[in-house]
Amino acid sequence: MRSTLDHERERRLRHEQTDAEHALWWQLRNRRLQGWKFRRQHRIGPYFADFVCLEAGLVVELDGSQHLKQEQYDRTRTAHLKREGFEVLRFWNDDVLRETEAVLVAILTALTPHPPSGHLLPARGEKETAKP
Repeated sequence: MRSTLDHERERRLRHEQTDAEHALWWQLRNRRLQGWKFRRQHRIGPYFADFVCLEAGLVVELDGSQHLKQEQYDRTRTAHLKREGFEVLRFWNDDVLRETEAVLVAILTALTPHPPSGHLLPARGEKETAKP
Protein backbone atom coordinates (compact mmCIF):
# COMPACT_ATOMS: atom_id res chain seq x y z
CA MET A 1 0.00 0.00 0.00
CA ARG A 2 1.28 3.43 -0.87
CA SER A 3 1.75 5.94 1.89
CA THR A 4 1.43 9.70 1.86
CA LEU A 5 5.23 9.86 1.92
CA ASP A 6 5.36 7.78 -1.29
CA HIS A 7 3.00 10.18 -3.06
CA GLU A 8 4.96 13.17 -1.83
CA ARG A 9 8.22 11.64 -3.06
CA GLU A 10 6.67 10.82 -6.45
CA ARG A 11 5.49 14.42 -6.79
CA ARG A 12 8.88 15.78 -5.74
CA LEU A 13 10.70 13.54 -8.23
CA ARG A 14 8.37 14.64 -11.03
CA HIS A 15 9.00 18.31 -10.21
CA GLU A 16 12.77 17.83 -9.99
CA GLN A 17 13.12 15.90 -13.24
CA THR A 18 16.26 16.23 -15.33
CA ASP A 19 16.28 17.70 -18.83
CA ALA A 20 16.54 14.17 -20.23
CA GLU A 21 13.56 12.95 -18.16
CA HIS A 22 11.55 15.95 -19.33
CA ALA A 23 12.45 15.32 -22.99
CA LEU A 24 11.62 11.62 -22.83
CA TRP A 25 8.40 12.17 -20.88
CA TRP A 26 7.25 14.54 -23.63
CA GLN A 27 7.56 11.61 -26.08
CA LEU A 28 5.97 8.98 -23.79
CA ARG A 29 3.12 10.86 -22.12
CA ASN A 30 -0.53 10.59 -23.16
CA ARG A 31 0.09 7.34 -25.07
CA ARG A 32 2.18 9.20 -27.68
CA LEU A 33 4.45 6.24 -28.30
CA GLN A 34 2.19 4.06 -30.47
CA GLY A 35 -0.53 3.99 -27.82
CA TRP A 36 1.58 2.56 -24.98
CA LYS A 37 0.69 3.91 -21.51
CA PHE A 38 3.66 5.04 -19.43
CA ARG A 39 3.86 6.32 -15.88
CA ARG A 40 6.74 8.33 -14.48
CA GLN A 41 8.34 8.07 -11.05
CA HIS A 42 6.24 5.01 -10.28
CA ARG A 43 7.04 3.00 -7.16
CA ILE A 44 7.92 -0.67 -7.62
CA GLY A 45 8.83 -2.21 -4.28
CA PRO A 46 11.39 0.02 -2.54
CA TYR A 47 12.35 1.79 -5.80
CA PHE A 48 10.88 4.54 -7.95
CA ALA A 49 11.17 3.77 -11.66
CA ASP A 50 11.82 6.75 -13.92
CA PHE A 51 9.28 5.43 -16.44
CA VAL A 52 7.23 2.25 -16.52
CA CYS A 53 4.81 0.67 -18.95
CA LEU A 54 2.87 -1.67 -16.67
CA GLU A 55 1.01 -3.48 -19.44
CA ALA A 56 4.28 -4.46 -21.15
CA GLY A 57 6.28 -4.93 -17.96
CA LEU A 58 8.94 -2.46 -19.12
CA VAL A 59 10.94 -0.07 -16.95
CA VAL A 60 12.99 2.70 -18.57
CA GLU A 61 15.73 4.19 -16.42
CA LEU A 62 17.76 7.29 -17.28
CA ASP A 63 21.24 7.58 -15.85
CA GLY A 64 23.37 10.64 -15.30
CA SER A 65 27.03 10.81 -14.30
CA GLN A 66 26.19 9.99 -10.66
CA HIS A 67 25.44 6.44 -11.79
CA LEU A 68 29.14 5.90 -12.53
CA LYS A 69 29.69 5.86 -8.76
CA GLN A 70 26.71 3.65 -7.90
CA GLU A 71 27.05 0.68 -10.24
CA GLN A 72 26.40 -1.89 -7.50
CA TYR A 73 23.24 -0.07 -6.39
CA ASP A 74 22.00 0.00 -10.00
CA ARG A 75 22.72 -3.74 -10.42
CA THR A 76 20.81 -4.51 -7.22
CA ARG A 77 17.93 -2.29 -8.31
CA THR A 78 17.78 -3.86 -11.78
CA ALA A 79 17.87 -7.38 -10.29
CA HIS A 80 14.94 -6.49 -8.01
CA LEU A 81 12.91 -5.08 -10.91
CA LYS A 82 13.59 -8.20 -12.96
CA ARG A 83 12.48 -10.42 -10.08
CA GLU A 84 9.25 -8.41 -10.05
CA GLY A 85 8.78 -9.36 -13.73
CA PHE A 86 9.99 -6.20 -15.46
CA GLU A 87 12.41 -5.83 -18.33
CA VAL A 88 14.74 -2.91 -17.64
CA LEU A 89 16.20 -0.56 -20.24
CA ARG A 90 18.85 1.95 -19.18
CA PHE A 91 19.94 5.00 -21.15
CA TRP A 92 22.43 7.75 -20.43
CA ASN A 93 20.90 11.22 -20.16
CA ASP A 94 23.17 12.44 -22.98
CA ASP A 95 21.85 9.72 -25.30
CA VAL A 96 18.26 10.71 -24.58
CA LEU A 97 19.03 14.35 -25.36
CA ARG A 98 21.24 13.78 -28.43
CA GLU A 99 19.81 10.55 -29.89
CA THR A 100 16.16 10.76 -28.86
CA GLU A 101 14.93 8.94 -31.96
CA ALA A 102 17.30 6.00 -31.37
CA VAL A 103 16.18 5.77 -27.73
CA LEU A 104 12.52 5.70 -28.80
CA VAL A 105 13.27 2.97 -31.36
CA ALA A 106 14.98 0.92 -28.63
CA ILE A 107 11.96 1.35 -26.36
CA LEU A 108 9.55 0.38 -29.14
CA THR A 109 11.67 -2.68 -29.93
CA ALA A 110 11.39 -3.78 -26.31
CA LEU A 111 7.63 -3.18 -26.36
CA THR A 112 7.04 -5.09 -29.59
CA PRO A 113 6.77 -8.84 -29.24
CA HIS A 114 9.70 -10.58 -30.82
CA PRO A 115 9.06 -13.16 -33.54
CA PRO A 116 9.36 -16.74 -32.40
CA SER A 117 12.65 -18.48 -32.93
CA GLY A 118 13.12 -21.91 -34.39
CA HIS A 119 10.84 -23.52 -36.95
CA LEU A 120 7.80 -21.57 -38.01
CA LEU A 121 4.47 -23.26 -38.51
CA PRO A 122 2.87 -22.98 -41.96
CA ALA A 123 0.58 -20.00 -42.42
CA ARG A 124 -3.11 -20.56 -41.84
CA GLY A 125 -4.66 -22.35 -44.78
CA GLU A 126 -1.30 -23.57 -46.08
CA LYS A 127 -0.62 -27.25 -46.00
CA GLU A 128 2.76 -28.81 -45.58
CA THR A 129 3.69 -30.90 -48.53
CA ALA A 130 5.23 -34.23 -47.83
CA LYS A 131 8.62 -34.77 -49.34
CA PRO A 132 9.15 -38.02 -51.30
